[in-house]
Amino acid sequence: ILIASHHERNSFLETTTMSQNFEQPVNPYAPVVTQPVGPAQSSPAVEIRKSHISHEASIQTIGALYLLGAFFLTLAGLFVIGMSIYAMVTGAAQLDSPLLMLAVGVFELAMGILQGMTGFALRQLKSWGRIVGIVFSAIGLLGFPIGTLISAYFLYLLASKKGVYIFSDEYRRVIEETPQIKMKTSIIVWIFLFLLLGLIGLGIVGALLSAFI
Repeated sequence: ILIASHHERNSFLETTTMSQNFEQPVNPYAPVVTQPVGPAQSSPAVEIRKSHISHEASIQTIGALYLLGAFFLTLAGLFVIGMSIYAMVTGAAQLDSPLLMLAVGVFELAMGILQGMTGFALRQLKSWGRIVGIVFSAIGLLGFPIGTLISAYFLYLLASKKGVYIFSDEYRRVIEETPQIKMKTSIIVWIFLFLLLGLIGLGIVGALLSAFI
């Protein structure tokens, strides 16, 4: 009798436990627990982009400066060409050699167009834009002292190891994989921008004075 009673009590406990398990309510609004996934910020492409982003932003700014300089240089070329043609047609005495001034204007116009194309290429990180930019920067070293300082910095950005890598196909794929990373222009580049604008302004004023004096 004792054995039967013990057996019946164990059966009752098992039945009660199973009944509680089956009757336990399920909350349909409970949050789903998932395994955490590593953040995208730890991917190799992101790390590469972060280590080169400052250099990339500076190169992009060089492209913008080239576009700005190309605008003023093209404008100056068109102005000199117009003055030369006007002097040849009307026989104005303001210009001693209209043909020479015409040649200078055509040269300025051609250089402005080439510089503008180079600026677009630098903005798009085209490899040929880097080569032409190095040539322009090497020539700019002759503009002592401010032109030398600016051009030397441009040469560093374009010819350094990071500069070469930024113009590679591999880095272009890195950019495509990291659209969430935004660029921020260095304060040094902004300083060079104001210096360059000052030089352009002085050049325009000098050209206008030489044309009318």
